[in-house]
Amino acid sequence: MNAEPDLARIASTIGDARRIQMLALLMEGRALTAKELALGAGIEPATATSHLRRLVDDGLLECAAQGRHKYFRFASEDVAHLVESLMRVAPARKVVAQQVEPIRAARFCYDHLAGSLGTGLFSAMLRKGWLRDGEPRQLDVTAKGNKSLAALGVDLDAARGRRRQFACRCLDWSERQDHLGGSLGAAIADSFRQSRWIERQKHSRVVRITPSGRAALADAGLLRAPA
Repeated sequence: MNAEPDLARIASTIGDARRIQMLALLMEGRALTAKELALGAGIEPATATSHLRRLVDDGLLECAAQGRHKYFRFASEDVAHLVESLMRVAPARKVVAQQVEPIRAARFCYDHLAGSLGTGLFSAMLRKGWLRDGEPRQLDVTAKGNKSLAALGVDLDAARGRRRQFACRCLDWSERQDHLGGSLGAAIADSFRQSRWIERQKHSRVVRITPSGRAALADAGLLRAPA
């Protein structure tokens, strides 16, 4: 049977202010409970149940039970790309300056690094010849890049073995430049976190570069040397 995408249905699903807020909360990259999503969306847990069921039924979220809790996360990387794309085209709203700067400086875009940190790292990797453009918006790692990324502790084999895009350009909503997405972007972020070069702010996508991380990335030519 032939079928076509039900755009009206998905537009109605994400067009609800409470459901789109839940999706935005999941851009942290962590699975969240129904209660956490309800609190983040400003609604009662009982009300959140029907919204979460709609998001699951429409293939945007998946649910996993663990003990007494149910945890929700994106059903696929495509959903994260959808939410990031909406962030790029959404009209700006006024927020307190202190709230804006940290998330613009460094944050997670689902599971890879974004903000000025993410775009700066990506620009440096291109400039140093670690990455080169392949298919549209897809990237290849050069021999130099393989050696240099491995030296930073990035597990390239594991990244290539994941069932998703390996390396791609992802347009950053705040910087309006590309940062590195795909399994390679996720592997780099995970390696930096395990090396304690970056720290994630609790219950937030905001990232802080540690002094040791700034020094290591400066030594690799990916950041300016610390003052």
